[in-house]
Amino acid sequence: MQPQEAGLRLDHYLVQQLPEQSRSALDRLIRSSYILVNNSSAKPGSKLRAGDSVIVDFPSPSGEERPQPQPIDFDILFEDAHLVVISKPPGLVAHPAAGHADGTLVNGLLHRYSELNCSDSDRPGLVHRLDKDTSGIMLAARTETAQRLLTAAFKERQIHKIYYALLLRCPAAMKGRIDAPIGRHPVNRQKMAIRQRSGRHAVTNWQILERFANGCCFAKIAIETGRTHQIRVHMASIGAPVLGDALYGGSSRLVQVERQLLHASELAFIHPMTGESCRFTAPLWPDMAETLALLREQYSFV
Repeated sequence: MQPQEAGLRLDHYLVQQLPEQSRSALDRLIRSSYILVNNSSAKPGSKLRAGDSVIVDFPSPSGEERPQPQPIDFDILFEDAHLVVISKPPGLVAHPAAGHADGTLVNGLLHRYSELNCSDSDRPGLVHRLDKDTSGIMLAARTETAQRLLTAAFKERQIHKIYYALLLRCPAAMKGRIDAPIGRHPVNRQKMAIRQRSGRHAVTNWQILERFANGCCFAKIAIETGRTHQIRVHMASIGAPVLGDALYGGSSRLVQVERQLLHASELAFIHPMTGESCRFTAPLWPDMAETLALLREQYSFV
């Protein structure tokens, strides 16, 4: 844990670290000793100290709860015996969670790749995530070894990601860097927020590529960390929310869109098994490309 997280209750710390898990589910895991502090059982209200080791060991789901293979539509950009590179459509949830028991990317991976083992995980193959309504490139593993090595590479920030976004408002500068910690919103559990004292380190670099007369802009964004909702929170914090992102203030009457127009465009990494340098790109999803074309047609500066 980070020094700034010292003094947090164990349950509050876990809510920040595992936002996809409900507070009640985490409480059950703590009380059942699936979560250990310094290799010992603890209580949900236990106060953490700097240097504490927190280990989470999720129990294997029962057979009825394990994700099942389902035919799910997504494009394959590349695959070999070890990994697969996917272009995720907007609207597709990455893995089963509350409100999305099936119909996820994980269900589709199990359908396409029968060798994936879900006996020890409810997220077989996944090494990172994209938000439901964010489109673009994702990397998944086809073997347990590849999943372990790729997950470690993400944690060590050895995998580089570039996004493109349409922003509702344009920042004053043409480029910038946001270094602001992100944690769970203190009131709205659906949101993340900048939390100077309790948030996790998060860094976003952005560059404006085009400005439009209605105030919108087209931006290239690179992230140094991978926090939940990171780009959406950081860009909203400087008054430039992602266009269409109702959760963080990106709704617009001038430009009607159905989702936040954020797209994971590029992914670069070292292949965990061959050592080769890999770089893949995914073109803008059609709805985002159409909106960009509309902005260029109707709101370009003469």
